[in-house]
Amino acid sequence: MLQAVPTIVLLIVVYFFLKTMLFTPLERVLGERDSLTAGTRRGAKESLEAAERKQKEYEQRLAEARAEVYKSQEEMRRQWLDEQASRIAAERARMQARVEAEKQRLAAESAAARENLTLPSAELAARIADSILNRKAGTAA
Repeated sequence: MLQAVPTIVLLIVVYFFLKTMLFTPLERVLGERDSLTAGTRRGAKESLEAAERKQKEYEQRLAEARAEVYKSQEEMRRQWLDEQASRIAAERARMQARVEAEKQRLAAESAAARENLTLPSAELAARIADSILNRKAGTAA
């Protein structure tokens, strides 16, 4: 067992040597790497959150712009419909006036035609009566 003492002492010396020269610096480097990785992850998370906020803001502005465009289009459509309705009403009134004028013209023409028909028919009746009376007068004499 005495022969194992130098081996044990050598192992203890190697352990402390490796601990101070290898494991302690290695743990320090790994700790720094972990802290840097955690910092990078935290930074990435913050960047991702900032990007999400900007995306939401962009989507909100886009929705507002679309709403404005739709509102403008609706206003233009409404103006167009109002303009079209006023044009239709004006044209309808113009056509109604034209129909009334044509009715009056036709009534006047109809009255003139009746008058023209009654005058020749009265004259024709007078001629027929004269002709009949002249025959009877000629046959009676």
